[in-house]
Amino acid sequence: MRLDATDWLRPGPGELGPGVTAFMTTRGPNFGRKAGDPDVAKANRAGLTGLLGARPVFLDQVHGADVVRLRAGWHDDNAPQADAAVSTDPELAVAILVADCLPVLFAAPGGVAGAHAGWRGLAAGVLEHTVAELCAAAGCEPGDVKAWLGACIGPEAFEVGPEVAVAFGREPQPLDQPGFLYRPNPEPRWRANLALLARERLAAAGVTQISGGGWCTLTDDSRFFSFRGETLGRPRGRMAACIALGR
Repeated sequence: MRLDATDWLRPGPGELGPGVTAFMTTRGPNFGRKAGDPDVAKANRAGLTGLLGARPVFLDQVHGADVVRLRAGWHDDNAPQADAAVSTDPELAVAILVADCLPVLFAAPGGVAGAHAGWRGLAAGVLEHTVAELCAAAGCEPGDVKAWLGACIGPEAFEVGPEVAVAFGREPQPLDQPGFLYRPNPEPRWRANLALLARERLAAAGVTQISGGGWCTLTDDSRFFSFRGETLGRPRGRMAACIALGR
């Protein structure tokens, strides 16, 4: 299937380094087999191969922090349960499904990775685990890793309760804290900034080359699918954030 990629998000020149193909799709083609017609999603996934120059491997995402190294024998029907993957094979591209959670793409000399970072996985360390696995696979240091943040639900739209703030080591007090703006509603609620929290976690892991972020999947309803937006009557679907090594 031929896909229209004109509106997709892409890292700027140098943000993920040379010889890497990376992008995040926008609303239009649906890549989620459980969020629409599975046959259409399967065809759309296959259509990514020509754009990536590699076969995209999707995971069975479970909002956790496990990371795997891609294997050639994995396909949609036998994909492992994990929320991040590393590839050192130019034939295999990492593909992450999102519709409000934050996708993070990584590149290092000799390897690439992608992570699905909702608040649960982010708090559990999915980004730190991905950096460690990528460095082990590619034989590099965290300072060699470049990270690019895709689109997710933004800080003015992502309302959470105290349990989320606590998961990130914040106090469940009615006040603003790093990554959390207090908004009484009328019970204590906060607006969480996933991109800022991700940058904080990446920096603590030794990653200093971080770019991207700034798009909101919920408020920009003409451009993105949104899981929360589905309850407001918006179309169902999942976007894909993909990255592949050059040959």
